[in-house]
Amino acid sequence: MPVLMTPQPSLTYRLVSYLLVFPIFRGLFRGCTFGNENVPHQGAVVVVANHGSHLDPPLLGHALGRPVAFMAKAELFRIPLLGAIIRACGAYPVKRGASDREAIRMATARLGEGWAIGVFLDGTRQANGRVNAPMPGAALLAARSDAPLLPVAIINSHRALGKSGQLPRLIPIQLRIGKPIPPPSSRRKQDLEATSAELQKRINALLDQGLLSSAEERLRRQR
Repeated sequence: MPVLMTPQPSLTYRLVSYLLVFPIFRGLFRGCTFGNENVPHQGAVVVVANHGSHLDPPLLGHALGRPVAFMAKAELFRIPLLGAIIRACGAYPVKRGASDREAIRMATARLGEGWAIGVFLDGTRQANGRVNAPMPGAALLAARSDAPLLPVAIINSHRALGKSGQLPRLIPIQLRIGKPIPPPSSRRKQDLEATSAELQKRINALLDQGLLSSAEERLRRQR
């Protein structure tokens, strides 16, 4: 099976990265990533992460060295400027009230174009920032597209930006990227559940490693 060429980042994507996301991530939240060597640079990949706050999609979408596409409400694409920005950043529209099948179809189409697709394993934000009840969506996408799954732990975002109405806490946010795992061998329920459980195990293990120490960060920069 030939490797799909990864879509190149658009100018808008680069501007959003360097003028908005990176200053916030690296400046305000003293952010960094560890394990970027595990990110496949070509071809489709399903990026799977825990979900602790609204900060997660832009961080995951811009911190891996290649664009990561997320689904977004279709009405957002009709808003001037915002629609152009999120489209350029790889977002794909899903109509309000659309079925899970339609969302899976849209995401599978993006994977067929060589995109990295971002999926939060629980499907919604978790107060403790961990993977608690993994859903089979990421595994199903991988099984449909034969794409590898890339586990990513977003550390501390649930503490930095918790419940709505709370002011952000300017504490370190870091990403740990694990090694890719192959897609499920089939779309059978037991295979999807087994892969989802393995992703939960790996992401929570990355979370348990905690923040990079100062020594680890210096070593990472020297490589």
